[in-house]
This record gives sequence, structure tokens and C-alpha cells, in this order.
Amino acid sequence: MTLIRLTGVTKTFPPAGKDAAPVTAVDDVSLAVEAGEICGIIGYSGAGKSTVLRLVNALETPTAGAVEIDGTDITRLRERDLRRLRGDIGMIFQQFNLFDSRTVAGNVAYPLEVAGRPRAEIRARVEELLRFVGLADKARSHPEQLSGGQKQRVGIARALATSPRILLADEATSALDPDTTQEVLALLKRVNVEFGITILVITHEMEVIRSIADRVVVMERGRVIEEGAVFDILASPQHPATRRFVASIIEEVPVGAQLQTLRERHPGRIVTFRVRDGEGAQGDVFAALAAEGVRFEVVHGGINDIRGRVFGHLTLGLSGPPEAVQRAIDAASAFAPLHEEEAVHG
Repeated sequence: MTLIRLTGVTKTFPPAGKDAAPVTAVDDVSLAVEAGEICGIIGYSGAGKSTVLRLVNALETPTAGAVEIDGTDITRLRERDLRRLRGDIGMIFQQFNLFDSRTVAGNVAYPLEVAGRPRAEIRARVEELLRFVGLADKARSHPEQLSGGQKQRVGIARALATSPRILLADEATSALDPDTTQEVLALLKRVNVEFGITILVITHEMEVIRSIADRVVVMERGRVIEEGAVFDILASPQHPATRRFVASIIEEVPVGAQLQTLRERHPGRIVTFRVRDGEGAQGDVFAALAAEGVRFEVVHGGINDIRGRVFGHLTLGLSGPPEAVQRAIDAASAFAPLHEEEAVHG
């Protein structure tokens, strides 16, 4: 079931000054987020991804197009109904947005207080959520006494306070170190699995997408340029911008100076083959090479595992009599085509 749907959405902001031109932050975007999934929107600064987030929680109104939550076009709702809608959407921020004057418990309690919940209910819910995020012992602490990762866990607890169906995470790990990032991502995955909450993640980090997302939408200059299952996008990116993102976390084939260095170190023939579910076994390739008495070693690349599905590139250095090497390449290519490195560009 589609929970979030944007159809032909454009958002244009008025000129910032007398001689400035209007700015189109989102340009004819259509996308759908299914209930219960984690969908990542990735793009460089200015891609329009944060504007999409603000359109989903109705902080911005589209210039054109429709934004639907569970089948309701929220662009047609009155302010009273929008406030009720926002209670069903939790928000996690890059800079945490905690109240310094409130304790950890007070920060988590805030949206429940705004919603007018009974005091006993608020107390029980806060205790439950602080246990869930591992901060039960920090209830009376203030934000300045916490690490960045702890602050973000408070932010997650606060976002969950009203039991939302949707969680929006805007660059939620950008201010954190790598180890803390993985802890926060693991917590978000728990939120999705244990509570069934649909999560829309905005990020410029492909590692975030690989770690938790089921599907990814790539944006550039306000438009969606590529989208699909995370495995498919990582294994076979099509758009140049997507390939740049993927290259930041995936070892593909060597080119340029990197290839030249490999040639200096390995004077034999250098070939690459692709490893992907259902496209031949690397063991068969190695066996075919060995059967011809060819010496080989892996000189570049690696295998990536996305939820039990594997893909990657392996670059091999081959050495031996030229005729034997060619026979070995021909035999191994029956299982997975081996390409001379100059002809391979990812």
C-alpha cells in the first residue's frame, strides 16, 4: 500500500531580491513510498531533497501537483486538519533541535504536552521510549550533558512520542562520527522493524542508503534522475550522478592512474569480471583459470552484500604463457565474461 505519493510536484520560491529570478527547488517530481518501507532520497546540496521532505509534512505548499498521505491530498486540507496530520508524522533533524532548557525526559514529553495528553500517560510514554533508545538513565540530564549520538537518540524518542505512522529523517547522521552513525542507523532500523513505521530518509551519504534503505530515489537539480531497489541501484547505477554516489562506497573497476599503478605492479594481463546473483560463480572462473595452469591473483575490487544478495567486480592479474592465458580467459568467460581492463568502465 502506498502511504506517501507525490504526483507531478513542483515547488518554486519567489525571487530572493529585486534582480533575482524565481528558484525552482522541486521540478515535476513524482514518487511513491510504500507503507512499512525505508525509502532514501539522496542528492547533493541543492538537489531539492529537503524541500521534498517539507512538502510531505506540509511545511511547504507545492506550486503545482499533489502530495498525498494515505490517499488524502494534503494540499487541500485546512490548517486544523494539517495539524492533526502532522501528529502522525515524526521528524528527526540534523542538528537535533532539542530544548536546552528542558531535561531529556522533558524534550521527549514536549509533543505529548502540545497534544494535550494526560500527565500519567506522558510519564509512561516517556519512560517507555527512553528505555527503547537506551537512555533511561539520562532522563534528568540536559542536552549539553550528552554526546551527539545520545542527543540524536533523544531526537528519535521525541519523534516517536505520538506514535506516528511516518518518520522523516533529514540528514539525521551528518553531524555524527562513523561509529555513532552506525548506532543511530541500527536504531532507525529497529524502529522500522519493531513498530512498522515508514521512514523517509534524506541524505547525501550513500553509506546511509546501503545500511538501512529498501529503496532509493536519486535527485539532481530538483528532479528525480533515478530510483529503484537499493541492490539494483548499487549494482548497476545508470545516471552519472548516481554512479558518483555509488563510487563513494563501492570498489568498481580501476581506471586512470589507479589502473596504471596496477599495470606497473602486475606485468601480466589484467582482466575484470562482474559478480552478481544469478550471473555465474566466481569459483567456476577460478577453476577454469587454474585448469590451464595460469597463475592469477585478485588485484582490485570486492564483493558487496546487500541483505543476502551479492554483487561486485573482481579484477585479476593473470600470468603465464600467452596461449595458456588466452585459453584460460576463453574458458572462464563461459561462466562470467572477463574483459581487458581498458574496455571496462563500470
